[in-house]
Amino acid sequence: MSAFHPDLKRGRFIPNVSYGRLSSRIVRSVKWRSTDPGPDVTVQEIVVPGPKDAPPVSLRVFQPTGLKAAAPALLWIHGGGLIFGAPEQDDRTNIAFARELGITVAAVRYRLGPDHPAPAAVEDAYAALRGLAERASDLHIDIDRIAIGGASAGGGIAAALALLAHDRAEIRPVFQLLLYPMLDDRTTTRTDLETLKVRVWTPKSNRYGWSSYLGDAVAGPNVSPYAAAARRDDLTGLPPAWIGVGTLDLFHDEDVEYARRLSDSGVPCDLDVVPGAFHGFDLVFPKAEVSREFWRRQARALKAAL
Repeated sequence: MSAFHPDLKRGRFIPNVSYGRLSSRIVRSVKWRSTDPGPDVTVQEIVVPGPKDAPPVSLRVFQPTGLKAAAPALLWIHGGGLIFGAPEQDDRTNIAFARELGITVAAVRYRLGPDHPAPAAVEDAYAALRGLAERASDLHIDIDRIAIGGASAGGGIAAALALLAHDRAEIRPVFQLLLYPMLDDRTTTRTDLETLKVRVWTPKSNRYGWSSYLGDAVAGPNVSPYAAAARRDDLTGLPPAWIGVGTLDLFHDEDVEYARRLSDSGVPCDLDVVPGAFHGFDLVFPKAEVSREFWRRQARALKAAL
């Protein structure tokens, strides 16, 4: 296993704390502080109809101030292992996307496990995508230039959303931006992973997260690809993708494999592997140059796609 990236050496001192039922509930009880976007970006909370027989879905929407003409949009899905997290945790980067790229960024507030198991999260994400399309006119969104993306569990939900949108053929995202996505529940059964330098998201946390979302089905034969995107055999016809992951990330192998399978299926996929980076490194050390460059590469990929 590679050494920690020079910009991330302090990551060695992060304790490998794992999450379970009690600790995840404690984390969920902590309210995330929102970030002031400044005068050049506006923020609003909107509500769109939820999935059938489910509550409405809210989105935290960032837009360049004074946006009048139709512009591209990014539907963003936050991380948190399927068990915690909120849109506000990604305010900083979402504001930057809106400011630097001149696009609308809508961060969805989806239901979490174990209270809301699969397919609640991806269905909420689909409802958010549909809601953006239905409100495209008043939000000044170009419906033909909507990307989807997310980090960690959110990246996994975004990948599953790409499958769901493809199969339902109602709204077609043009790009998927996947940051160290949580794609494969079968990682919970692997015993060959070198985890000495894994940080932030541990194998024990991973087992709890997937089990909270999938219940007893986790790692079994009957998991839907709409819950774990890596379960899909046929990836043809999906939107182009950018996948970024570090070599010290628990999800490194499954992300690299998914990128390979996308490419083999004829789906353009740019794989960005960061040497010596652990899971969520850009959130833990946002000012590190490796984190700043990681975001710049995401922004370039989004700009080219949109």
